Amino acid sequence: MEKKKKAKAAFEYVEPIGDRVLVRKDEPKRETRGGIALPDAAEIPTITGRIVTISAVVENDEELPLRQYDKILFHPKNAVPVDLEHDNQLFVVPVEDIVAVFRREKPEE
Repeated sequence: MEKKKKAKAAFEYVEPIGDRVLVRKDEPKRETRGGIALPDAAEIPTITGRIVTISAVVENDEELPLRQYDKILFHPKNAVPVDLEHDNQLFVVPVEDIVAVFRREKPEE
């Protein structure tokens, strides 16, 4: 009797649903601004990241100033980790947990 090998289907894309975005978390800081190296136990936790994908709801909402590749500051409490790429820390983050968006220039009003 021949056993059929089932190939694992690899996920290539994650689309957040509702008022959520997919964020690639920035690497934790390993040294201070002054150049002092920090041991692993003393790492300063980071809650910044780049938006990888935006849900259709967020994309169509003109009141939300979020775009793909924006650098954001977010509250990690409700962020859901996504184990898609072992070398990247991806999280699905609700829009209400995004605290700030970093911009190079102030948008025109």
